Amino acid sequence: MATVFGNVAGQADANTMRVPAGTDLVEWYFERGWTDGLPVVPPTSERVAEFVAALGGDPPQIECKVPPRHGNLTREVLAINMVMAGCKPEYGPVVRAAMLALAAPAFNLNGVQATTHMAAPLLIVNGPIARQIGMNGDCNAFGSGNRANATIGRAIRLILLNVGGGRPGDLDKSTLGHPGKYSYCVAENETASPWAPYHVEKGFDPGDSTVFVLAAEPPHSVTNHVADDPQGILDSIASAMSTIAHNNAVSSGHCAVIIGPEHARTIGARGWTRHDVKSYLHMNAYNLFSQLTFNERYGKIYNRNLPRWYKREPGSRIPVVPDPDYIHLFVVGGEAGRFSAFIPGWGHMSSPVLRSVESDDAARRAPICVDGTCYL
Repeated sequence: MATVFGNVAGQADANTMRVPAGTDLVEWYFERGWTDGLPVVPPTSERVAEFVAALGGDPPQIECKVPPRHGNLTREVLAINMVMAGCKPEYGPVVRAAMLALAAPAFNLNGVQATTHMAAPLLIVNGPIARQIGMNGDCNAFGSGNRANATIGRAIRLILLNVGGGRPGDLDKSTLGHPGKYSYCVAENETASPWAPYHVEKGFDPGDSTVFVLAAEPPHSVTNHVADDPQGILDSIASAMSTIAHNNAVSSGHCAVIIGPEHARTIGARGWTRHDVKSYLHMNAYNLFSQLTFNERYGKIYNRNLPRWYKREPGSRIPVVPDPDYIHLFVVGGEAGRFSAFIPGWGHMSSPVLRSVESDDAARRAPICVDGTCYL
């Protein structure tokens, strides 16, 4: 007989189930709909106990409720989903911090889970813990090959499916989705950055570890092998931002800009700060209102999703973001290759959340929101 955990949904305390010897446990979990479409690691009682201990014990403690089904994410249920995802126990603090950030009201996980848009939670980790657990912010950071990145992101997705009920076609109404709905998790490449790490810019100490979450589209590649100055590189990024096709164009809100290390070195060598970069992009990434309304050939359009203070006249510039601080700038990627990326957000319907990994109960208070970013 194999002893495995048979409740991953968080509606009640998880119970062990005895399965007849010889049962194909991988197929058993597929049959119950508790996977993300890929095989999972069977969460035996021994494995789950090890993970619960790494989370601080107390299996029934509820960490948060996960919308839209509002299932209880207990430590035991968190451990079960981490085991199924292929995590190591030491990843626990990052997964827990990410889920507490996603559950903050300002993030609007209920909307992100149920929207017809393709948005998925993007997680970016800063600080010593990213190095301690071997996360990748270097070559192919958004791709395959790193266990910590892949399984932390996958654990979050399994929780959103199993505890939050965000199943495609049921509560998840995304028209298309994107591959980040399997796993969307990286670390910032702090050693390759000419600037202070993202979390330090936001007021944390260098020795702190943080998770940042943003409802986001997939990365949009930016290629520039020509420019040897900041303006040329940033003009390419502004070009990628200045389209009428992504949610920021029509719904404003937050986005992320990923600067590759080669581009970052070129920009930093000219003395440009993070604030300089964000301000330049804010000023130069825009569309004309006439473009957004297709010259009103389908009738007069106001678009109440855009900030009230934007002029709704044909020649008016409509910024991609309402303020430089709505651009979240990270250095990620390998040393070679003059590539960066633009990651559109979901629009004004969700605010990103930056949360300390180390803090626990004290961070369960209401978030403090400054310039649209919420801090826990």
